[in-house]
Amino acid sequence: MKKLVAIIFFVGFQITYSQSALTVEKVTITVNDLDVSVPFYENLLGFQKIDENEYSGKVLNRLMGIKNPKLSVKTVTLRLGDEQIELQEFEHEKEVNQIPIDSKSNDLWFQHIAIVVSDMDKAYKKLYEYGVTHVSTAPQTLPEYITAAAGIKAFYFQDPDRHVLELIYFPKDKGDPKWQTNSEELFLGIDHTAIGIDNTKVSTPFYEDLVGLKTMGHSENYGTEQEHLNQMFGARLWISGLRAKKGFGVEFLEYIAPPGGLEYPTTSKPTDIWHWHTTIQVENIASIYNELLDENSDFISNGILTLNNKKQFMVRDVDGHALLITE
Repeated sequence: MKKLVAIIFFVGFQITYSQSALTVEKVTITVNDLDVSVPFYENLLGFQKIDENEYSGKVLNRLMGIKNPKLSVKTVTLRLGDEQIELQEFEHEKEVNQIPIDSKSNDLWFQHIAIVVSDMDKAYKKLYEYGVTHVSTAPQTLPEYITAAAGIKAFYFQDPDRHVLELIYFPKDKGDPKWQTNSEELFLGIDHTAIGIDNTKVSTPFYEDLVGLKTMGHSENYGTEQEHLNQMFGARLWISGLRAKKGFGVEFLEYIAPPGGLEYPTTSKPTDIWHWHTTIQVENIASIYNELLDENSDFISNGILTLNNKKQFMVRDVDGHALLITE
């Protein structure tokens, strides 16, 4: 497999590495109603609609691992800065699970995107006046003793379906240098998507050796600010940042404390509202597929499929998070 070499900056780290994953292209989120969710992302958070599609038929069933001849899905692709997300609404599927009311950030189905802002106070004021549901008590500034993240400001909140989103502000010495460019925009783009994991040492080989991302740095976050950010007493996390050559990052959230996070439901389907999947573009999809097959990975899709003129398949990582691998 051909390797790509890149130098990436991540929270103050500079590392040179070989690369096989080309791009973390977007994340897709299952929603109840596009007519509710799309305006939320557009009007409140500054996203712009760039595409919409509708799919049905056997290929959709095989891709999603569902046997329902009536199944169809509507998708809307939204862009913020250089990054994209996709919202999807399924139709003709009777059994749809909502996000549990008592879901917590240390549950293994947890995933969010971090939306970069140029001014945390102004962004929070806009969200507060809109009346978003808080996860964090208020924006938090991470303290000096968390060296890799010191001075970063963050705030967690929910969208209309109770998906968790993050606002993040980077001081001048942190984050990708592109977030420091002068901009009149309040919402700048997406820095990363974060996923709850059980064990970094177990998850890392899946993402590095099989999928082709590379670890860029680590941070151990704890203290009063972290507790208020996650609204979890005693929160202490081991955080790892991974990247492809292009696109936004993937962040591991391993909770050292508190214990008791729930596992990803084994019966989960892409039609469930807690479903997210991260799209990663690779150079040789057959090679990646065969490597995952050799490792007895948990495939959602039935083989490599072509949808919208693109080869793709969906697979779960070791904790249950879904990835859409494309060529």
